Amino acid sequence: VYEHQDGSKSLKLGDFGLATIVDGPLYTVCGTPTYVAPEIIAETGYGLKVDIWAAGVITYILLCGFPPFRGSGDDQEVLFDQILMGQVDFPSPYWDNVSDSAK
Repeated sequence: VYEHQDGSKSLKLGDFGLATIVDGPLYTVCGTPTYVAPEIIAETGYGLKVDIWAAGVITYILLCGFPPFRGSGDDQEVLFDQILMGQVDFPSPYWDNVSDSAK
């Protein structure tokens, strides 16, 4: 978290292992499977929005303790199908005490 001189705060995330300057769509398939955005899997080209997707996955994990998309065992194809469908569930009891605005 970075605090500005005016007292406001912003969140800064970094992953220098995959960092690059973005001046147009990217097509390289990369990233940790659990956090990868649908457009990376679909290989349709992607930009900075994939970082927001990953931040959403991290937030989900912080709120309940497990990722929103989980394949069975090491089956990456099932995991990627779930990500492409984008269906997020909030199973009980893990989400019972989480506010609607956080969901």
